[in-house]
Amino acid sequence: MPLVTTGELVRAARAAGHGVAAFNVITLEHAEAIAAGAEAAGLPALLQVSENAVKFHGGRLGPLAAAMAAVARSSRAPLALHLDHVEDGELLRAAHPAGFGSVMFDASKLPYAENVKATAEAVRWGHERGIWVEAELGRVGGKDGEPPLDAHAPGVRTDPAEAAAYVADTGVDALAVAVGSTHAMTERTAALDQALIGRLREAVPVPLVLHGSSGVPDGEIRRAVAAGMVKINVGTALNTAFTGAVRGYLTDRPAAVDPRKYLAPARDAMARTVAHFLGLVAAPATS
Repeated sequence: MPLVTTGELVRAARAAGHGVAAFNVITLEHAEAIAAGAEAAGLPALLQVSENAVKFHGGRLGPLAAAMAAVARSSRAPLALHLDHVEDGELLRAAHPAGFGSVMFDASKLPYAENVKATAEAVRWGHERGIWVEAELGRVGGKDGEPPLDAHAPGVRTDPAEAAAYVADTGVDALAVAVGSTHAMTERTAALDQALIGRLREAVPVPLVLHGSSGVPDGEIRRAVAAGMVKINVGTALNTAFTGAVRGYLTDRPAAVDPRKYLAPARDAMARTVAHFLGLVAAPATS
């Protein structure tokens, strides 16, 4: 199937009143699992690669991007490519030639005024090339090994009035907001501020994005989508499934050396995880 764009998938999900899930790619098996899970669920999905994953591959975006695009085009499910948590300007500029239709430009570590300036420049660059741009306001902790943030700490949660001004001043196409989740959680115990999600939806004209969804229980995700979240990012849950399957296989078969033997169940485990999350966001709670 031809590649679709993130903008198309997000707009369609928002119009239908449900969400669309975006899954982090680190290896070829991740991309294959996302495609398989989307096909099993009969739903669209996003394959996204972060700046940290690009660093893992020696700073070379091209090979992984080409593999992701090939997997997406051979899939029966509508799939889009997204470049996630980009801080480096050179990587941002590599998005378009590498075939990405969308980018999450992350200036959230900067002071507010600098964040606005840098993000507005990234948006102008992206829109000139037809690239859909997501940004972040507030702090979703747990990035790149940093400790989780206290969800009640000052400056962590996204303020609706500030979010509205930020969107107006930057021109972003979607906004990742801090509402109680954190990156890299391996237990699904995060409690989201559902009332804040509703206020943000009312204040902000663009789709809302939930980062750190791996640590959010099923019911909380459904409620978040019903409250206004549209793009739901999932990364650690895939790695948990992958690593658990590999660990189980090698524990039972300590003499095994053929990686195909343990990567196959790992890929299958990730595909089941993908299908599960896609089902959650496509059928949000109504109350």
